[in-house]
Amino acid sequence: MIIYLHGFRSGPESWKARSLRARVADHGLTDAFWCEQLPVSAHDAIALIDARIARSTSAPTLVGSSLGGYYATHLAEKHGLQAVLVNPAVIAPLSLSAYLGPQTHMYTGETFDFTQAHIDELRAIEVPVITRPERYWLMVETGDEVLDYRHAVARYVGSRQTVLEGGDHSFTRWDDHLDSILQFAGLLP
Repeated sequence: MIIYLHGFRSGPESWKARSLRARVADHGLTDAFWCEQLPVSAHDAIALIDARIARSTSAPTLVGSSLGGYYATHLAEKHGLQAVLVNPAVIAPLSLSAYLGPQTHMYTGETFDFTQAHIDELRAIEVPVITRPERYWLMVETGDEVLDYRHAVARYVGSRQTVLEGGDHSFTRWDDHLDSILQFAGLLP
């Protein structure tokens, strides 16, 4: 099972979520993919994902993009899971502070107010140090215009790392890695 965690202001209709969902379906594994619209509140998002993990019959693999990578790290440490982190927000409380105020979801068009309380919730789930780097696969592009990829490379030292020159925050070469992600998750040989 893959649990896909989207980024800030993103959702299940993002290009990466749709691509991965389609690739899982191409292999006849439709029931092995979960991606829901995550609440703005980190506390509520983690509660929703925790509930999905609890219903899993086997250990899922988390795939998190941007803020979803921050959540995936917290949940991988909490539940002993493996995680694929795509241009992850390593210092989310700091990097998302620039977005305080009114925001709009990119895919739903829903507006929301991003507050200091949301930042505090992110700070509360921060993982100071990852305990088992071998559980993680970091995927970054050096051209990420939103986050400095070097923070992630340093944060996940000892983990499997795919560092690609160029690209951007969307991770432009995502489709090239879908079967490898399914293999990492144990869904393909």
